Amino acid sequence: MSQAPARSLPSFSADQAEAWARVSALLDAVGIDLDTASATSAQRRDTDEILAILGKAGSGKTMLLSELTRALTDAGVELVSADYEPRRKSDRRSLAILAPTNKAASVLRARGVPATTIHRILYTPVYDPEYQKIADWLAGNGARPETDALDAQALDRAQAFYAQVASIPGALAAAGLRGSDFIKGWTRRENPLDIGFVDESSMLDARQLDDLRAIFPTLVLFGDPAQLAPVGQGGAMVFDTLDAARQCHLSTVHRQARGNPILDLAHALADPALEFEEFEARVEAAAAQDDRVVVARSVDADLMARSPVLVWRNATRIRLIHAFRAAFDAPEADLLPGEPLICDGLELPLKHRKRRIDLEARGLIKGAQVVYLGPGRRPGFSRLHVFGAEEPQISVASIVKIEKDAESEPFIPFAAHMGAAFLHGAAVTIHKAQGSQWPAVQVFAPDLWAAARSGRSESGIPLWKRLAYVAITRAEHRLHWVVRTRLRRPSAPLSVDDLRAAPAAPLSLDAAAG
Repeated sequence: MSQAPARSLPSFSADQAEAWARVSALLDAVGIDLDTASATSAQRRDTDEILAILGKAGSGKTMLLSELTRALTDAGVELVSADYEPRRKSDRRSLAILAPTNKAASVLRARGVPATTIHRILYTPVYDPEYQKIADWLAGNGARPETDALDAQALDRAQAFYAQVASIPGALAAAGLRGSDFIKGWTRRENPLDIGFVDESSMLDARQLDDLRAIFPTLVLFGDPAQLAPVGQGGAMVFDTLDAARQCHLSTVHRQARGNPILDLAHALADPALEFEEFEARVEAAAAQDDRVVVARSVDADLMARSPVLVWRNATRIRLIHAFRAAFDAPEADLLPGEPLICDGLELPLKHRKRRIDLEARGLIKGAQVVYLGPGRRPGFSRLHVFGAEEPQISVASIVKIEKDAESEPFIPFAAHMGAAFLHGAAVTIHKAQGSQWPAVQVFAPDLWAAARSGRSESGIPLWKRLAYVAITRAEHRLHWVVRTRLRRPSAPLSVDDLRAAPAAPLSLDAAAG
């Protein structure tokens, strides 16, 4: 049994305190006592404990997740990283913090929560044996190695970094290495873990939840019931299938959220009597009082390069993408460095399963947001910056598709025979934007008006309100509410100067580099 002095807790609201007590009881049932900061050495694998903590934006879900994570580490529970997993100790329990997308995981990491993607936790890294010795030593699982892989000064730099930030990849990077130097591949996880905290669980589908329950006998889901359900689930979210005893609701809007005009607008959508025209008047009133809300008469082409316009209709998305490319004088047969893309999946035969795992483990899962940096060294290869990935710049065989309209086949400016498929990312649907946040967000209001006119509902709530809620809460600092179908010309050519970093690491589909 491990034990440490219990920490004092932050000041919780009544609903947060109830949620803490519910999670504490759940963990106590599997041998982890948050009050005494102690944990037993084993969990029964026949248990199936699950709890959903549900609340809208500003209700304190992330703060609660963060505090629970700290309490579990104080109790001796071991955090599992996607980039390094130590040999399991019989007296240590394990915890993984998960999100459905790279962007959602990076949002948590920016707030100090060591999150990774669900996909990454389904696979474990295979380290080069020499670097495995170094990783084990840094994590306290072995003696300082004598190795030709790093000299004594590099080992000292790695150790000094790890003492400040407990990240194996970060420590090895401080010693002058990249992930591709020490991670030689990925393999499907064979051994289960103990506890999983899953953020943005409104994005999970039933199959993903089944995969997680096969790995984690104890799961805590954190989700927002006001968001949009995954496509194909009839408006229902996975936590809707849980009985009331397995749900805990947060309703208090906290001090740091109150007075935020963006969240005020999001919460106003809960009024069942609110109509679209009245809501738009509230947006205009907020914009008149606070510069964090802007009523825009046109779409900002400069902003589209890093923050996509959020739309409801696919036809709107395609029109805006073509307007963006025309504004920057992009040639039809090629991409300009700086154009944004969205990963649309991997087009690989089954015999390339290992390559698929490598690509997905490096951040190229469906929905990943990237920026095109330029062509690779071989035809069909692209150099890319993957937002939210821990090693963001890579070179990969690519198939880029630019859709013309709803009826025509997409135009493909260039393509490898196989690889990662991409759509243009200057505009995306609000469904695909879930789990992501940007400093500034443009919401295309004519599409939300069209959704309101359609009269459609999802789980008893008007669709336009769900769409507006998700779109608005993607904005971290500024909301641009675009009211006209116009595009403002860019102020400067496309650039990748803001993404300058180390050379891209190749992810080829054969022995040669891309």
